[in-house]
Amino acid sequence: MSLKKFKGVPAQKFGGSHDTESRKAFEQDLIPLKYKTLKERFFSVNKWESYSGKAFAAFKLYDFDGNPVDREPQKGDFIRIDIPGPGEPEAKGYDWVEITDICFYQDSFSESISMTCRPSRDPQNKESHHIAHFYSSAASSTFMISRNIAHVKAAVYGRNERPNWNAQFLDVIRNLATAAGGMMGIAKIQWKQLTDSFLDFD
Repeated sequence: MSLKKFKGVPAQKFGGSHDTESRKAFEQDLIPLKYKTLKERFFSVNKWESYSGKAFAAFKLYDFDGNPVDREPQKGDFIRIDIPGPGEPEAKGYDWVEITDICFYQDSFSESISMTCRPSRDPQNKESHHIAHFYSSAASSTFMISRNIAHVKAAVYGRNERPNWNAQFLDVIRNLATAAGGMMGIAKIQWKQLTDSFLDFD
């Protein structure tokens, strides 16, 4: 199956990839209200775990200097991810991504917002410059929400997913195992849990 191409989503060149999407149809006059709620959830990174359940990863937003913040995400911010299971000791067991792009699009019939994240250093560890994530720095995850006259949609598009080999031996083993699981479809199942929860308006 060929990957979908959207403005703001990096091109797939190598490694693993996925298109994970959830959508719900509503009567046309309800779409703006549902999309308003969806936007609030999308921009509340610190609450993503509460939408998806405790078995899912926990997300925490940090600014460029590594300070925790409770606001809408901005380009240059970092997101700390606490995935169930062991993480990199140097990053205190967490994985980190940097928000490298946020795109807005709107016309008379549709609207979308995308946020692209890439594996990054730990912004709280000023001494280290290595990637604190199980994927290499070339990987990306683009979170996107959109609406048209018939439905609202939440999605995650993963591109260029390969293990992060630039780590200590035990971390490389962990990165390889976690990345392999993600590339075999486990990550898609987890992201589907998030996108479905974004659209759970009941």
